[in-house]
Amino acid sequence: MSCLFCRIVAGEEPADLVLEREDVVGFLDVRPVFKGHVLLVPREHVDTLTELPDTLVEPFFGTVREVAAVVRDELGAQGSFVAMNNTVSQSVPHLHAHVVPRTKGDGLRGFFWPRVRYEEGEAAEYAGRLRAALG
Repeated sequence: MSCLFCRIVAGEEPADLVLEREDVVGFLDVRPVFKGHVLLVPREHVDTLTELPDTLVEPFFGTVREVAAVVRDELGAQGSFVAMNNTVSQSVPHLHAHVVPRTKGDGLRGFFWPRVRYEEGEAAEYAGRLRAALG
């Protein structure tokens, strides 16, 4: 299996999982814009949004909406930034939505995405908090 996200979904690649649902898996970005930055992917391999089957639109975007609320509420953010690339700037060719916690004055400007690093064990703690809040 060559797709990194398919390997994560299959449990063959380590990731700090936030949720595992029938159709959608969520995990922390290893190079987060801000701590708590979640990537959501359909379990089924789909390259881009335009290829997402109609049957997955609601489960996928419903989960994106839910995670955006939980990231805000659980991590003390004021809101979130939700983004998706299609082909251009898509570092892994498997559809994924970024859900990034945002706070006024956090320094994110336009599409310049500064990256932060988790301290040892910190990613697991963030994933656990979000996982617990998502049930």
